[in-house]
Formats: sequence, structure tokens, C-alpha cells
Amino acid sequence: MQEWIIAMLVISVMLILRDMAKTILAGRKSKKEEVFSLCESHPQREKVEKYAASFQKLADTFYGMPYRRDYLSKGQVDQILREVNEEVCGRCYHRELCWEGQSVLLCRGGEAIIRALEDGTEEDLEKVRAEWSKLCGKPAQYLDALCERFRKEQQDLAWGNRMIENRLAVAQQLAETSRIMQTVAAELYDIEPAGSAFREELQKNLKKRHVSLKNAWVMDKTEGRRQMFLTMKARRGQCVSALEISQILSGICECAMTTAEGSRSIVNGEYHTVHFVEDVSYQVLYGAARLTKEEEKVSGDNYICRQEDGGKFVMCLSDGMGSGMDACRESEVVVELLEQFLDSGFSQETAARLVNSALVLKGGEGMFSTLDICALDLYTGICSFLKAGAASTFIKRDHWVEAIASESLAAGLMQQGDFETTSRKLYHGDYLIMMTDGVLDALPADREEETMKEIIMDISDVPPRDISRGILERVLSYSDYRAKDDMTVLVAGVVRK
Repeated sequence: MQEWIIAMLVISVMLILRDMAKTILAGRKSKKEEVFSLCESHPQREKVEKYAASFQKLADTFYGMPYRRDYLSKGQVDQILREVNEEVCGRCYHRELCWEGQSVLLCRGGEAIIRALEDGTEEDLEKVRAEWSKLCGKPAQYLDALCERFRKEQQDLAWGNRMIENRLAVAQQLAETSRIMQTVAAELYDIEPAGSAFREELQKNLKKRHVSLKNAWVMDKTEGRRQMFLTMKARRGQCVSALEISQILSGICECAMTTAEGSRSIVNGEYHTVHFVEDVSYQVLYGAARLTKEEEKVSGDNYICRQEDGGKFVMCLSDGMGSGMDACRESEVVVELLEQFLDSGFSQETAARLVNSALVLKGGEGMFSTLDICALDLYTGICSFLKAGAASTFIKRDHWVEAIASESLAAGLMQQGDFETTSRKLYHGDYLIMMTDGVLDALPADREEETMKEIIMDISDVPPRDISRGILERVLSYSDYRAKDDMTVLVAGVVRK
């Protein structure tokens, strides 16, 4: 099943890349040498949208099937009673006395016993057993047979629910794949030529730097963030820094512009297309401190800190259940899958859902880990938090500390992936502090968050790495300097550019 899901995702990405490649190659052969299609109804865009619709329709088919059940149906209960009656009552000489005069009471009593077994309340079960003993001539034999049939039906129900969980995980994977394909289709051709006035002013300024402009495209992304693609070359055998070009663009656009990650840094004597993006407003400095549980060689905690192309800084911390190598493998799978999905262009929440689905599909192997994500928008300073069974995250600002807690289950334990999410606005000088539960558990019981706030407040504004180390040192003083669990602290400082 897992291999099928991975294959579907790979096929989706290959289809997208194929369509994008067709568009780019077709553009290169054009006499106008335009790289990007400018037509809203471009056939390649429509094809990608059809792929997305197909995946969504397939997902809807899975979602439309029966959902899991925690209780036996009325038909299943009746079937149990029929089988027990044939086995026990069919050979009982009390049958006519029991069923002819009080059949209704016997049916109700048998169903009451089954429902009591489902609820698991011993007091209610003993009560209905006592009532049944007054009606039946062979209560012990009947109840033993009833319990045996019930356990068999419960086992079948559990297997059925497991199949349903796998189906829902597949549906979720397909739906998320459809969503990312729709996003790609929407953004694939949102590029248009720069306006004549803008182009003339840019050409005039570039000419002063001995740069010849051939083509200019503009792409306005979400929330008005501008991206530009300039095809240009330097004249007279010179080389011009792309930084100088970005300074010219900043003056014309009236907003800070910079070269995109991976784009060319030098403009030489040949025509090349350079990608410029609106510069972010904030930057992040981060540090980490880790401690492995006593008598263990490997920590069960894993984390990633990365800046994405879209102007977001993401920190993810995962704590595998237990400790040692097995816990390390579990949390490592979580962070590696999350990083791969983020690299593929999925949003943080979508990537988390896909990771959760993958763990659910492997649920028979007992794979589940906490998932803690902080995604900071470096343009706006808005930080989004997503938690699944994770410890509290803390925000330090001036003379106060805020805790962001969660009560959701770990990834791999919940089917639908209903993570707890929230967001906060961060400012220059704020600190984000993430940690695994091994850190908080070392503090006095019932006062973990309050004590951690006091520890954070006592630490001066120093580099994030020193803050993370300082927190671990203070926490260890509460536990006789013994690590009873894996401990990891991540600290990120927000700085306005």
C-alpha cells in the first residue's frame, strides 16, 4: 500500500515537470524567445488542472466509502444471537420453556449483554448477567458462547476499521496531491511582460551601468510580492554584479529587491535570465542544544531548520516514542519526509498531513512521533504553529514570555490529521523557543510551564545557541544533572533587516 502511494506521488510530480518542460521548450523555440506562456487558457495549464481534478475525484470516491465503526451494527448483534441460539439453545431441553414464554425478554437481554461488553463497564455487565441468569436455564454456557462470538466479531470489526483507516489515508494523499497540482496550475502562467513605462525606465538605468536589457517579465505573487525575470547582458566585455541590478530595481519598484536563491550573481557578455524577488523584512538566527538520555548512545529527537524559497523560515522538531535507536529512526522518518514534501512545494500543513498519512499506513509497525512546526513568514513576521503531541513552544519578548501548548495526539495516531494550529505576530528582538517533552518533564510537576517561563526570563539576550545551552543547564539543575529522557532545545531570534 505504501509503495502505491509513493508511486502516485512520483507520477504526479513527473506529470507536472513534463508539462512545465514542454512549455519552456516550446518557448525557447519561439521566434520571440519568450520563456513563459502568457495565455490564461494555455492547453498545458488546462491539462495540469485536469490531472488535479482526476486525483480529487479519485479521493472523493475513497471518502464516499463507509467510515470506521466503534460498535457492532444491529445486524451483527442479531447474527451473534442467532448463532449462539443454534449452538446452545438448540440442544437444550429448556428451550421451549425459555423462548416460548419470554422470547422478547431473552432477545433484549442478549443484546444488552453485547452492548455492555462493548462499553466495557464491569458494573453494567454484572447487572445484565444477573438479569439473564433469571431467564436462562444454562446461563454459564450461553454467556461463554456469547462472549466467544462477540470477540470474533470485534476482531473482524477491528480489521475492517484498519482497512478503512488505510483507505482514508490513501484518500488524503490523493486529495493533497490534487491540491498541490491545482496550485502549480494556477501559478504556472501568472507571468506577464513588464509595462512599457517600467521597461523604458529600467533600460535607461541599466544602460548607465553598461547593461543591455532584452526581455523583462513580471510575476506578482500572493500578497503583492513581486518577482521579476530580466534577460540581459553586460556590454563592452564587462561583468556587472546582480546586486547592482537589484539596487536599480529597488529604486524603480520602491521596495527592496534581491536575487532569488540559486539565480546568477554576475551579468557577463552573454544573454542570461536573472530571477529577482522582493526581499524579506526579517532574518532569523538560530541555535540548538541537545542531550541524550542516560545510558543511551543515540537521541530519539530530530529537527530541521530551513529557509524556503517563498520567504518562510521553518523549524520542525520531532520526538520519537521511547528512546534510543528505534525512537531516532521514527523521528528521523518524520523530519526527512517533511523536508522532502517542503522541497516539493507543499505547504507546512499539507506536508504534515502527508507525513501523518504515511505513518498511519505504517501503523501496524507502531510508528508514531510528535510533530512540532513553526513557520515564520519573513515578509510579515507572522509565525504559524502546528503541533501534534508536541511540548509547549515559548515566545520571549522584552519582559514577558508566552506559552503555546497543545493537547493533540502524536502523528501516526490520528487518522484525519486534525492538528492544532495557531499563529502569532513576531517583532524585532523576539525569540522562538521549541523543546521536546523531556525538557519540560524534568521540571517540577504541575509547574512545568511556569518554571520554564521563569528560566527563559532569567536568560539575557545573547546568541540563540547560548540561550539554548543556558536553558538546558538550568533544567538539569532541577533533575540532579541527570537526563532521564532525550532533551532538545531550539532557539530562533527574529531580526529586522
